[in-house]
Amino acid sequence: MSISLLLLQGKVYGEANDKEKIYKKRMALYKEMESVTFIPWYYYAAIDQYERSVRSVRRDIPKKQNGVISIYFKPEMWSGPNNPNQGDSNPYTIGLFGGMGLDGNGDGSADSNNDRDALYTMATTLSHFGTDRDHLKIALWEYYQRAKTVEIILGYARIYHHYGRLQIEGNAFPVPVRSNHSYRSTFGDKRSFGGRRMHEGTDIFAAHGVPVRATCYGIIELKGWNRLGGWRIGIRDLNNNYHYYAHLGGFAKNIAIGQIVEPGTVIGFVGNTGYGPPGTAGKFPPHLHYGTYKDNGYMEWAYDPYYQLSFWERQERQALKKNR
Repeated sequence: MSISLLLLQGKVYGEANDKEKIYKKRMALYKEMESVTFIPWYYYAAIDQYERSVRSVRRDIPKKQNGVISIYFKPEMWSGPNNPNQGDSNPYTIGLFGGMGLDGNGDGSADSNNDRDALYTMATTLSHFGTDRDHLKIALWEYYQRAKTVEIILGYARIYHHYGRLQIEGNAFPVPVRSNHSYRSTFGDKRSFGGRRMHEGTDIFAAHGVPVRATCYGIIELKGWNRLGGWRIGIRDLNNNYHYYAHLGGFAKNIAIGQIVEPGTVIGFVGNTGYGPPGTAGKFPPHLHYGTYKDNGYMEWAYDPYYQLSFWERQERQALKKNR
């Protein structure tokens, strides 16, 4: 075996080992707060993961330099809106100016960059409203002031509760790789039906009835008819990506809004529905329209899924060869 291959294997193993350590540290902190507040750990995991995904795409939020918790408080929220010292870490003066910042590790300092201080401050904010789902929903609304954010966080909490772990990763190509299919990058192409617009996805051409599969772990947010997309399904993953599957010929049995899915779960079948009232079909060749959207806490926008799709397909083909 070559030295370069050994080094690569060592790097991959090291990265996986580091990731496992981070998950363990996070879970320990979530469980610690659960024991203090009686709010289940998976709500802390959901809030932290939501903030992590938002933080990764926002320029107005500083990147976390160290630690494992990504919950962010604006300086005016942490220190108090009228506090002349927006970097204040003194719990007494923070309290005088109506700031949220608290000392969670008992060192006499309320540091917004400290994992325990940030998590304890969020835990205390939530516990003022109660510990059950309905009261936590109110608490999340009061804090974020955005219904979509509350919906996403509660969905994440359900996923973490369902699996009982933090490491929930993996993807699948949206149609079986052994099926007869083709696709290319069509993101940004012009479309005219329904008005001049941009194509927000990649079209995967395949025969009628080819299974359409969830590409990720996530929750079904949407299912039904759309004038442009025909029968379609929308799935939200744990990285705040929304996966949109359109022009389906039908849905898989027992698929429902709110359902947790995994990579490879069959959710429907390739068709050519859309461009009209419910039931319209046959206005174009059968294919799956697959789109991806990112939410940043304020708005959602489309991005090109082609490169992810080609990577997932290669990954799945390699796995099939390996398991022969």
